[in-house]
Amino acid sequence: MAFDKNLYDSIIKEFTVDKEQLQMIAADFRYDLKKGLVDPDESSLRMLKSYLGLPSGKEKGEYLALDFGGTNVRVLLIRLEGEGKFEVLKKVAKPLKVEGEYDYIGADSTAEQMFDLLAELIDEAIEGNHEQKYLLGHTFSFPSEQTDLNNARLIIWTKEFATPGVEGKVVNDLLLEALHRRGINNVQPAAVINDTVAVLLSAAYKQGGTYIGSIYATGHNTCYLEPYADSADKAMILNLESGGFMKLAPNRFDVAFDESSEKPGEQRLEKMVSGRYMGELFGMALSELLKEKGKAYGFTSIDMSGMLEDESQGRTKVQAIVKEKTGHELSAEEAEQVRDLAVTVVVRSARLVTASFVGIIWQLSGEGKVQKQHIAVDGSVYEKMPFVKENIMRALSELLGEEAAQVDTVLDNGGSGLGAALAAAMSVEN
Repeated sequence: MAFDKNLYDSIIKEFTVDKEQLQMIAADFRYDLKKGLVDPDESSLRMLKSYLGLPSGKEKGEYLALDFGGTNVRVLLIRLEGEGKFEVLKKVAKPLKVEGEYDYIGADSTAEQMFDLLAELIDEAIEGNHEQKYLLGHTFSFPSEQTDLNNARLIIWTKEFATPGVEGKVVNDLLLEALHRRGINNVQPAAVINDTVAVLLSAAYKQGGTYIGSIYATGHNTCYLEPYADSADKAMILNLESGGFMKLAPNRFDVAFDESSEKPGEQRLEKMVSGRYMGELFGMALSELLKEKGKAYGFTSIDMSGMLEDESQGRTKVQAIVKEKTGHELSAEEAEQVRDLAVTVVVRSARLVTASFVGIIWQLSGEGKVQKQHIAVDGSVYEKMPFVKENIMRALSELLGEEAAQVDTVLDNGGSGLGAALAAAMSVEN
């Protein structure tokens, strides 16, 4: 069975973003940034204040870091040694849900059960030492309303969490109550940050000249250090919740997917670039080529990575993955086309993400030249998906020309823990 050539070509074209479109997206992203700084209601970017600048690099001492971004929670005891150096002295982790044993994220659980587990982990990390004073930084990766560095009020649970008694509450207040219930009066929650902010803090501590931090994984978000060059305000990291950027031209697959999603009309950029949705979009396009329009095959970003890694004659791995997911046998020629389709979906993702980075770079440089800088990125798509890094660099070159030589991207793996410890240390500086 050969694919319809006209249909195939039209699908490839729909997932292709040319230089002119890319420049427009970057300009629109910067426009939303500038609008959002004046009035966040006028922008599709959230512009959430972190109440932190960048670390000085002189942060020292032992700090606790609570990394709460999903069902598996980690607590780390980290010694900061200054000049980008640190040591993880202790690391403990535990899931909030174990099938058949307990479930602290379901609707039948309580806030006390959830936070008592966190307090138990903290106790384990300090090895029951209830004398030495510790400041704790908290990476809390759920939508929150923050009024200062230590007060984040959960707006709404996401990621299938349904624990009652937490929404609308200040999470560090709940944590402090749980610590007191356990007799831990020597640990003081001092800072709450988003995981994207944690990535930027972590990378900037290790490497100067880092002003942008991004998560490029199952989901997508970016933050940056806003210099407030035209005002007396102190420079501050702003969490953009950039997955919600809306000034994009979705293709018909994006539109159809959005309409059937949990939250139609929201998170447009994230739905076009992140690992969670890439496989779905690819599968929707493939269903048309296989004359089974609308059939869901359940492709994941891991499947796409596997296809992109296939360098074999005849693309045998592509054939095997498609056979497993769809039941269809592909010829070598069709397997080549399917791999090219997967490449096109991934390349579009990398180019759109890069356009958002460039919008921020333009904002940082103002009317001047682009300064030498690093963009810190954490996440499985950036780290493991073939074709992503080189297409980020290619798009930077298209948009910035010769000035692209001033910018590179760096992987900051596991910045949530170090970033939280730095936030605790910086709470004293603040």
